[in-house]
Amino acid sequence: MKFVISGKNIDVTEGLKSAVYEKIGKLERYFTKDTEIHVTLSVEKERQKIEVTIPMKGNIIRAEQVSSDMYVSIDLVEEIIERQLRKYKNKLIEQKQAAIHFSQNFVEEEISDEEEIKIIRSKKFAMKPMDPEEACIQMELLGHNFYVFRNAETDDVNVVYKRKGNTYGLIEPEF
Repeated sequence: MKFVISGKNIDVTEGLKSAVYEKIGKLERYFTKDTEIHVTLSVEKERQKIEVTIPMKGNIIRAEQVSSDMYVSIDLVEEIIERQLRKYKNKLIEQKQAAIHFSQNFVEEEISDEEEIKIIRSKKFAMKPMDPEEACIQMELLGHNFYVFRNAETDDVNVVYKRKGNTYGLIEPEF
């Protein structure tokens, strides 16, 4: 694996680099030698944040972790990525172009039933046209983290979602 390590508002010391190589390096068994792993370490106020992005053809594996200690964040983000890989292994490998980034041992490894994706509930609902602000209000009233609605202005299906820091995001399709 090839590491690309950068820092925002933080000096990336040799100690931090070696912690990244040691912890994130554990993922080596899943990837080929030429897979690039982008690691960004940042400090915002008292928050120590690590973002790990692994670009692959047609997919991106990404995780971030925030804590009061950068070394704790590094430990936690490795576990998140490993869990994602195991959970989505079948889906990633079915898309043959992504499989070239994985080691042969990982591709051939059997997965347990608990790691397969199972949809346990399906829902149908009418989508009344509304503006994004009204959709945010509906989302809050329902106590959800996202809300699917038909945008009154564009007549497209959109999604509003809650972001960190009590802000909102809007997803609009692009055709």
